[in-house]
Amino acid sequence: MNWVVLVFAGLFEIGWAIGLKYTEGFTRLWPSVATVLAMIISIGLLGLAMKSLPVGTAYAIWVGIGAIGTVVLGIVLFGEPANTLRIASLALIVAGIIGLKLGTAA
Repeated sequence: MNWVVLVFAGLFEIGWAIGLKYTEGFTRLWPSVATVLAMIISIGLLGLAMKSLPVGTAYAIWVGIGAIGTVVLGIVLFGEPANTLRIASLALIVAGIIGLKLGTAA
């Protein structure tokens, strides 16, 4: 169950990372409110997941999910480049997440 909580924490991290773009420096009210709410939920869920998962594993996976999702949405929503090096780098992050999950007994 804590792995599921950790995945949701990572999804909310994607939400606040992308949300930062829409806040325009926290000058837009509703995007700013949504972004701060996503931050709070993300950190809260990460804290819950860390009750039984190793801190290093949980944090690295949380960051990895956030990084992958943010890059993918940056490509889709903002037209950021999707070149071979960027995609290969994302694959390495995915490999690292899988390795951390497989190497953790919880």
